[in-house]
Amino acid sequence: MFRPRLSRRHAMAATAAATVTAAVAFSASAGAFSSQDQARHAVQGGKAKNVILLIGDGMGDSEITLARDYTVGANGRLNMDKFPMTGAYTTYAVHKDGTPDYVTDSAASGTGWATGTKTVNGRISKTPGTDKAVPTILELAQKGGFATGSVTTAELTDATPAVLASHVTDRSCQGPADMATCPSDTLAKGGPGSIAEQSVNHKVDVLFGGGKQRFDQKVTDGKYKGRTVTEQARQLGYRVVTDNASMKAAKGGKPVLGLFASGNVPTEWTGKTAAVGGTDPQRCVTSNANRPAGTPNLADQATKAIQLLEAKQKSKHSKKGFFLQVEGASIDKQDHAADPCGQIGETAAFDRAVKVARDYAAKHPDTLVVTTADHGHTSQIVPLEATPPGLSSTLVTDEGQQLKVNYSTNTPGQSQEHTGTEVRIAAQGPQAYRVLGVTNQTDLFTTLREALGVR
Repeated sequence: MFRPRLSRRHAMAATAAATVTAAVAFSASAGAFSSQDQARHAVQGGKAKNVILLIGDGMGDSEITLARDYTVGANGRLNMDKFPMTGAYTTYAVHKDGTPDYVTDSAASGTGWATGTKTVNGRISKTPGTDKAVPTILELAQKGGFATGSVTTAELTDATPAVLASHVTDRSCQGPADMATCPSDTLAKGGPGSIAEQSVNHKVDVLFGGGKQRFDQKVTDGKYKGRTVTEQARQLGYRVVTDNASMKAAKGGKPVLGLFASGNVPTEWTGKTAAVGGTDPQRCVTSNANRPAGTPNLADQATKAIQLLEAKQKSKHSKKGFFLQVEGASIDKQDHAADPCGQIGETAAFDRAVKVARDYAAKHPDTLVVTTADHGHTSQIVPLEATPPGLSSTLVTDEGQQLKVNYSTNTPGQSQEHTGTEVRIAAQGPQAYRVLGVTNQTDLFTTLREALGVR
């Protein structure tokens, strides 16, 4: 686990200060820094009362650029473009012997920032060789008296939310009926159980996302045997909500489990998927007939999560704040499916959640906000005259221009693949200077831990 020495921290702060001094005047017009004061405050370091970590799953630079070009224009700026500190971090996983595995999956990458430890693809917050559980930033935050929350557009048992409050050998072990690849983690073998069981057993204060099908599975052993995980959650004190109305009506003081879809939450936008030889120029449809009315969007989920976490701490008269992770999961899932409209719509939805976090931090400057991705992905913007060998689609942007998107990281008809590229990380608030330069994904764990002041 990486723990920076004091001298290194001072050196980083000095470097950050020099960077800001040189860059503030230049970048103010480009929107990289919202203000000189905000940038200087970020360099000062210090402790954070609250931390909001926003993860755009599969949201590499190409995915950000595509959403920017389509929605706000080539010279426009998304909310995620407006942070005062921007850097990049590497995302590689490792093999069991510790050697690098250059293309990560979401389980290994999430384990990196959640625990500060690299692991093998598919593993959730456990070591690569010995398969031992490693404490997560959420667990440390809970131990330190912070309220905690996790919000996602995927199943709550999917890899990125799972890394915070569970430890399993393989990411597929989402519910009690899904434990075939994790025999030593089963309750029958004295393990902690499935991801769903562990998540509610941790009593995370706010859990919002999809995955109702996992929580509907029955527990096979232990105290809650024969009951569904949802019933287990209720016995543990959770209020269960299933739509926007019940979510907004939820009061603070007890944990809340939001299950807004059987599987992944349906995307906000639709359109034609990419095809061999391309598609006719298309405008994206900014709706989805398969998305049930009453499904809360990611920004509303983030807003409510913050309200509930604040209420929890006020009810305890606690001076501590909260740790919240917010994931835009289907940027990745639509990239896998070579669906540019679905992908752009989910990036735009994620960007609105970024605005929620930044607006909150504007009123609560003791909040560290970080936005990043877990890994890169396949979509590329290519010239209109290009004839890619894989799948491509031509879009007509809000600027009235045509834009061609190419998906060629796998054979047409197969799921498109992640890439091993570094990805953007940006931040504001206490300890935000730590994201400057090129860092390692595991360094984010240290940034979050230092900001919260937990060990």
